Amino acid sequence: MTILDRYILKKVLTTFFCCFLGFIGIWFIFDLSDNLQDFIHGNAAMDALLEYYGSQIPQIIVMCLPIALLLALLYSLTAMSRSNEIISMMGAGLSLTRIIAPLIAVGVLLSAATAYFNYESAPHAAEIRKQMLSDIKRGKKRDFKIKGHLFRNRVDMRTWYVNSFNVKKETLKEVQIIQQNENGDILKQWYARDGFYDPALKRWTLTRARCTEVDPSGEITKSEALPTITIDGWSETPWRISSSVMNPEFLSVRELNDYLQFNSDFPDKRLAPYRTHQNFRWALPLVCVVVVFLAAPMGIVYSRRGILGGVAMAIGLFFSLVFASSLFIALGKGSRVSPFVAAWGPLLFFFAIGLFLLWFRSTNRDLPKLKLPGF
Repeated sequence: MTILDRYILKKVLTTFFCCFLGFIGIWFIFDLSDNLQDFIHGNAAMDALLEYYGSQIPQIIVMCLPIALLLALLYSLTAMSRSNEIISMMGAGLSLTRIIAPLIAVGVLLSAATAYFNYESAPHAAEIRKQMLSDIKRGKKRDFKIKGHLFRNRVDMRTWYVNSFNVKKETLKEVQIIQQNENGDILKQWYARDGFYDPALKRWTLTRARCTEVDPSGEITKSEALPTITIDGWSETPWRISSSVMNPEFLSVRELNDYLQFNSDFPDKRLAPYRTHQNFRWALPLVCVVVVFLAAPMGIVYSRRGILGGVAMAIGLFFSLVFASSLFIALGKGSRVSPFVAAWGPLLFFFAIGLFLLWFRSTNRDLPKLKLPGF
């Protein structure tokens, strides 16, 4: 790393950390002002508030990194352009691509940091926020229970009905399991007061249970009540049973992969939101790299007159990217476009725009301007 690289990084990173911390403070103020009445009416304790805001750190980092990087690049590069530092660097024989090379490295590192948080902790933070706000409003802690849950294993032809499912403890209350054949005829049924799963042995244990066998005509041929029934070899797990009602926005990459693997027999339209978010988990972090290619050509100008227009155009392109990503994610979840296009399409399109703008700047040409007829 040369002295010039360190100088550019110092200029940009100093502004970046100020912007980043400023956005975190702004988020905290707005969130506190929105929820303060709920905190007061719910008699939220200080430890609950600390847990709430501590759990939101990964999501805040993912949200604030791109916009903080954008503003830091625009401010630093326009300041260096005003003082003719960029022109001096280029006059010394450095290309524009070489000048912004350390900034591209910063974008890659921030993308890696975003990918780390977006893999698991940021999606979970969104779910925790929703649950904790609901708990505080009601004045009591959540019980992690799913009521009246129906799960269909289409591969093994089993249907589960669970009256009460404690997701945290992975225990089932008042369970009915129906085993069918390929023709849809009921072969066997289990009724149990409680259901437990041993992940080490991959074994289900049903307590205070009854097992009923049915012949092809529908007549009960055997019915036996037992204090405990153990069943080995079933592919269902508590997480798989409960995941069928989980919101894909709140699932980590591993959980999305598991969901798509275990529920591959679901219709494509049902799986579209999960496939879209699976792709989006990996696409979103690259926003930081795209921001560098959008902001650098707009921040580096060769005349004072073009500074304001370049900054406005860069900010407009960034928010157009945010809007396009939200739109395409909605289309992907609705199975209107493929999950890959929904997640990667806007990013690749705006990355191409960034390369085009960088090429214009590197060839020492003014950026193209839109002109209305008659003006």
